[in-house]
Amino acid sequence: MTRNAPRPAVLLTAAAVVLAGTVLVAGCSAATSGPSGGTASGDRATSQHGTAQSGAPTPVRGTGTLGEDFADHENPPAPEATINPAPGSWDDVAPPADYRVVLLSPGDPDAETETLVDAVESWAEAEDVTVVPVVADTVDDRLPSVATAIGKRSDLVISVGDEMVDPIAAISPSALHQQFLVLGAEIAEPTSNVTAADWTGAGFRGEGLGVSSHHDPSTFTDERAGRALRAGVAAALNGFSGIVVWVP
Repeated sequence: MTRNAPRPAVLLTAAAVVLAGTVLVAGCSAATSGPSGGTASGDRATSQHGTAQSGAPTPVRGTGTLGEDFADHENPPAPEATINPAPGSWDDVAPPADYRVVLLSPGDPDAETETLVDAVESWAEAEDVTVVPVVADTVDDRLPSVATAIGKRSDLVISVGDEMVDPIAAISPSALHQQFLVLGAEIAEPTSNVTAADWTGAGFRGEGLGVSSHHDPSTFTDERAGRALRAGVAAALNGFSGIVVWVP
């Protein structure tokens, strides 16, 4: 017997297909715009530090070096794997000059999401990183907001809030040129361009999947969020993407 998918899931999938086509066309157009096929002045089709338009993105390299106990550099983690870096093994890594991120968040955020937003803003101020906010004010805005974030052509899109997990999962496979970092949650089956930074007490993976660990709002502290953010960014800056970075 054929089982029909729930209507919200059908609508999400249909909308994602339409938006994915828009994102793909926009990405191709950005890559070929400007004089002689270059990028138009003032815009970046991808990172200004260079990344491929198709396939896994070439990571923007930061400054500093990861500790040997961050991950096994000789045997990199498999796609969708979870790594457990040693505390402080990411401390020496910082984003390069002119690093630019989009902060993607839901409207009317809960306390946990506000903590994550504050962590991103504090980190950006400390590291002189440009942050471009994109807020999904309503449920209907969530999928389009991901497309908007991709259209900003930043070095990294940082997503916060459980509400943004499913939209990221739906759209990110069609934007492999764009690096994503999901903070305080994760994608159940991430593509090569999606990294997650998570911990015990967080771990939401999408509607119908819940969390990979017991959800504990008290673990969403400024210190924990900041630590996870730095570990996740360090991973993305060093080519460890498509994985979950599980912080202690």
